[in-house]
Amino acid sequence: MFKNKVFVFSLMIVAVFIFVGVLDPDLLDRFSTALHSAVIAHFGWAYMLSGFFFLAFCLVLALSKFGHVKLGKDHEKPEYTYFGWFSMLFAAGMGIGLIFWGVAEPLSHYMDPPEQIDAQTGQAATFAMRYSFFHWGLHPWAIYIIMSLSIAYFSFRRGMPPLISSCFYPMLGNRIYGAWGYFIDILAVFATIFGIATSLGLGAIQINSGLAHLYGLPVSDVSTLSIILVTTLLFMISVTVGLDKGIQTLSKTNIFLAFLLVVFMLVFGPTSYIFNVFTDTIGGYVGNVLEMSLAVNPFLGHDWYKNWTLFYWAWWIAWSPFVGIFVARISRGRTIREFIAGALLVPTLLTFVWFSVFGGASLYLELEKGAGIGLAVQEDVSTALFVVFEHFPGTAILSNVAILLLVVFFVTSADSATFVLGIMTSQGSPNPALSKKIVWGVTQSSVAAILLVSGGLAALQQMAITAALPFTFVLLLMCYNLWRGLSSEPGESLLKRY
Repeated sequence: MFKNKVFVFSLMIVAVFIFVGVLDPDLLDRFSTALHSAVIAHFGWAYMLSGFFFLAFCLVLALSKFGHVKLGKDHEKPEYTYFGWFSMLFAAGMGIGLIFWGVAEPLSHYMDPPEQIDAQTGQAATFAMRYSFFHWGLHPWAIYIIMSLSIAYFSFRRGMPPLISSCFYPMLGNRIYGAWGYFIDILAVFATIFGIATSLGLGAIQINSGLAHLYGLPVSDVSTLSIILVTTLLFMISVTVGLDKGIQTLSKTNIFLAFLLVVFMLVFGPTSYIFNVFTDTIGGYVGNVLEMSLAVNPFLGHDWYKNWTLFYWAWWIAWSPFVGIFVARISRGRTIREFIAGALLVPTLLTFVWFSVFGGASLYLELEKGAGIGLAVQEDVSTALFVVFEHFPGTAILSNVAILLLVVFFVTSADSATFVLGIMTSQGSPNPALSKKIVWGVTQSSVAAILLVSGGLAALQQMAITAALPFTFVLLLMCYNLWRGLSSEPGESLLKRY
């Protein structure tokens, strides 16, 4: 295990940051804040242009002559059914984030929009829903697709290890098996660890808030750490049973629980209002997607776009190594056109439905009923979903289902990340050793726990976003390498001993 350079150096980097975060969290916070601010201030335009390019590239590729190329050998069939595939896509790609922000983001935009829009008005509500769709819609999945499609093509079609470095073979040749390849893969591990640790921390905080609402559990570090410990044990059990019985089963459970919540809200909530919100927001999103894709508003509202849109674009890029490798692993046997259509459209549509149901219901309570939940969300965003549930029958049942959904999403996100980190640090083995997955599982939970206690969660979140800047160029170069590789079809195997 410890002879693998990527594994050793990645673990050392994580240990250094944990060490600094424990000894001097203020130093880490100052450093990461300064670096993050400089990146957002000077390279925000690059994130926006790149995000738009990735979406355009996906559409061109799906409609091109390469659309029929299979991610695998010509005779191979998909390993998973559409339902299993979509379930794992959705759970790995969004997961905890949707539960956390499904209510909180629309209300946050409604209460505090850019300066050119009057807050707490119908215009602010329209803006809030449209940009919630935008932040969680086609662009994030296009970013994920670039990464996952490249890995799937070069590993399953060309016989190379399922590593990010393998995608650079057309440009670097055999140098991917040396320092350049190690650097690319270590950077991916770095982004994955700190990206998933932040999400696990947010998930644990929201679970704590839900339990506090229902059972009076104190909102404290001890409670949050206990939640992390229990959920870590749960995803360790999932890790031991493997991908088919573990992640796939839990992902299907996610979809089932999410479906129950959506159906309940549609039946007992403002049904017509929700469908009106969905229809209107889809129209606004489609009609303005080009403008939104390139808007940084340097004259008015730039701070809002910097804090939200640029943050999200950097965040999706930082998450792309984790999601990309996992999605590639579960997509073998599908054609490029099928893969892009499925991964781009289906999760996006499910996300739109989720935001319409929960964001729409929350705005209905705020605008039509004067419930005042916007102020509650401003005070503590982690309570947003549970505050909304207080206005519907069966509050306790709804909140318990939401907590269970959070726990299952926590487990699937951590399980997926552990699986991917094992691949990254096992020379691309599609079935990494259980011992290595356990090491990464304990490590990522430890990072989340230590950061919560030391107060360094925001600092490491900023570091993960900062790591997205070099990864933006990695993704752009992956587009070039993928097109170059496809242009050589049918090609000989690029398989080489790693």
